[in-house]
Amino acid sequence: MRQNPASAYLDGQFLVAMPGLTDERFAKSVIYLCAHSADGAMGIILNKPASDLNMPDLLVQLDIASEEDAIRLREQVGHIPVLMGGPVDAKRGFVLHTDDFHIDQSTLIIDDGICLTATVEILRAIASGAGPASAVLALGYAGWQAGQLENEILANGWLNCPADPEVIFNNALDTKYERTLRSNGIDPAMLSFSAGRA
Repeated sequence: MRQNPASAYLDGQFLVAMPGLTDERFAKSVIYLCAHSADGAMGIILNKPASDLNMPDLLVQLDIASEEDAIRLREQVGHIPVLMGGPVDAKRGFVLHTDDFHIDQSTLIIDDGICLTATVEILRAIASGAGPASAVLALGYAGWQAGQLENEILANGWLNCPADPEVIFNNALDTKYERTLRSNGIDPAMLSFSAGRA
């Protein structure tokens, strides 16, 4: 029986950084994998806040909303986290959101009700109250060249596991790593810093 080659891809799953991962930029990261193919992979770090940025101020800085709207926006969108999504293209915004919002030709449907939109139109919709029910904004993304992610997984750098929308959209960024591990039956205190060899 022939296996479907797409089944080997991990889009729509979490990647959880293991202690053996040597790149400090990803230490204790939980990443939602948005795209994965033979050409490489792209994901958003879910648990690293963008320093000194919040959604209402960002909307004002981008001239999407006025200073006068800032108070209304704090109540309306102040709960939406602004994340450091990864080291690639760090000045560009990517919005992970529920599938109740869609822009033709711009929204990528990923999996299980989760979508990605990277245009300013979604920020305008969020500011006007017409955006998705749940969203996070990430500046930048994590990217891997062809075969790179697979090699890092084999080297015990990442654990892949099912994604949980509750973790994606939860504002408690500092608990996402431990919660994701525990929900997959792993005690963070028991993690090994080296890959096992037979």
